[in-house]
Amino acid sequence: MSNHKKIVLATQNQGKIKEFAAMLKKDSLDVDVISLLDIPDAPEIIEDGSTFRENSYIKAKAVCSKTNLITLADDSGLEVDYLDGAPGIHSARFAGEPRDDKKNNEKLLALLKDIPYEKRTARFRCAICIMTPAGNYFETHGTCEGIIVDEPKGEYGFGFDPIFYLPQYKKTLAQLDPDIKNTISHRSEAFRKAVKILADILNK
Repeated sequence: MSNHKKIVLATQNQGKIKEFAAMLKKDSLDVDVISLLDIPDAPEIIEDGSTFRENSYIKAKAVCSKTNLITLADDSGLEVDYLDGAPGIHSARFAGEPRDDKKNNEKLLALLKDIPYEKRTARFRCAICIMTPAGNYFETHGTCEGIIVDEPKGEYGFGFDPIFYLPQYKKTLAQLDPDIKNTISHRSEAFRKAVKILADILNK
């Protein structure tokens, strides 16, 4: 398959790779998707941006420069209103290195201990950057609103999904069937927009 039909997903996160692959398949976009796991000498990326948008751009630019392939990078995380938007861009390593979803959840729940549900509003936010070898880039964004519950529930998903409750479904993101999650999540919203951009790029 020629280079213009190959896309790099700039992540090593198996959960994200699985989600993106499922969404691409659903949209029938005829591309080969590789990730950083498929690039032996993948660049070490310093995500030193101050926003999700900046970090997604940094990742996309670094990987596109290295591979000379169209690159899609996302940066996403959880914003809790009671914590003034934390953990935000620090979501993945909220409890420190190495990243540990269970410890991140435990830290967040400890910070919200005894806080009533009406003050536990939160949202997942996602920013995607698509970078082309010619230096063009495109951005998309998505959000998903919910409430932080006081104990993990559900076996699906990853990250903060088990404690992120969706009132309209009466379930956490981790209790939702992945097919449903992939239509309502912050990443799916941003990714649906990105797929349209990718289709335009690939058809030129």
